[in-house]
Amino acid sequence: MVDYIIVGFGIAGVSVTEELERRGKTYLVYEDSSQKASRVAAGVCNPVVLKRFTMAWRGGELMDGAISFYKGIEERLSQSFVDELPVLRRFNSVEEQNLWYEAADRPVLREFLSENILKNKNEGIGAPFYLGKVHKTHKVALSQLLSSYMAYMKAKNSLIEEPFVHDDIEILDNGVVYKGVKARHLIFSEGYGMVQNPYFNQLPLVGNKGEYVIIKSETLRLKEAIKAAFFIVPLGNDLYKIGATYDHQDKSKETTEAARDKILKKMKEVLCCEYTIVSQESGIRPTVRDRRPLVGTHDTYKVLHLLNGLGTRGVLMGPFLAKQLLNSIEKGETLEAEYNINRFA
Repeated sequence: MVDYIIVGFGIAGVSVTEELERRGKTYLVYEDSSQKASRVAAGVCNPVVLKRFTMAWRGGELMDGAISFYKGIEERLSQSFVDELPVLRRFNSVEEQNLWYEAADRPVLREFLSENILKNKNEGIGAPFYLGKVHKTHKVALSQLLSSYMAYMKAKNSLIEEPFVHDDIEILDNGVVYKGVKARHLIFSEGYGMVQNPYFNQLPLVGNKGEYVIIKSETLRLKEAIKAAFFIVPLGNDLYKIGATYDHQDKSKETTEAARDKILKKMKEVLCCEYTIVSQESGIRPTVRDRRPLVGTHDTYKVLHLLNGLGTRGVLMGPFLAKQLLNSIEKGETLEAEYNINRFA
């Protein structure tokens, strides 16, 4: 008997699991590594939409809590996953410079956007219209964090690495039974895999595919992330992750030549250094039609719950939403309408 079964272990899954740890709850996680979006994500924790210079959904409100959450995981696992990483927005015109000045003067953005624009000092980057700096941003090494947490769970027999079979769930009035294991509640955090979930696949999870290119350059020497047409994120050891693309049509897991060419074509406008392509990665982000997360409890089976639809801001939103979901389950608190799945009832 455990308190919770959790299905899926990306950003949503680790957010729920760590929140359960902090509450002293027992759990069993099922993960088959079929969904890669969290592992390939760049892991930049940034509350600002840098395409339009606006605040992301609840961005400022969620930022401090998210970083504190991942720092707590560092303490639990005695490893380092979180680093401060300033983001530099590359401007394409004088008009963008003026929009930045206007945005930086807004109270909601003032603490995150630099008042002044910066001249480019990196010879490996072309930025004729200069740069704007975003403060308080961080990078979370998601792939390492997830792997380390899985090892932690495996050591205490809380992880089963195999596909989850939805048809094998036995739903009781006071819990579920799955392959002989009884749990008070079951939380699905399957990412785009939710489209195969018969209990929740009526929800409008559309998904979009993102691809990254990893390059190596000994002369780029970036200490900040650059946001141009794509993000350029330093990984260490002269490696940089560039991306990601957005494709609402292709739901395959394979990387594509078209995405690679699109990224490299755009980077010719930005990179003024020699580099080699090391690898390419892809994943399908769990995005929702109305661009809000999917959080809540099944309308018929009250022991089945969902945390999904984190999209491109999962690092920022996951910890907050996991806490809200568990407050709903454990304390009977009402989930807010804008992310509650009952908005689609």
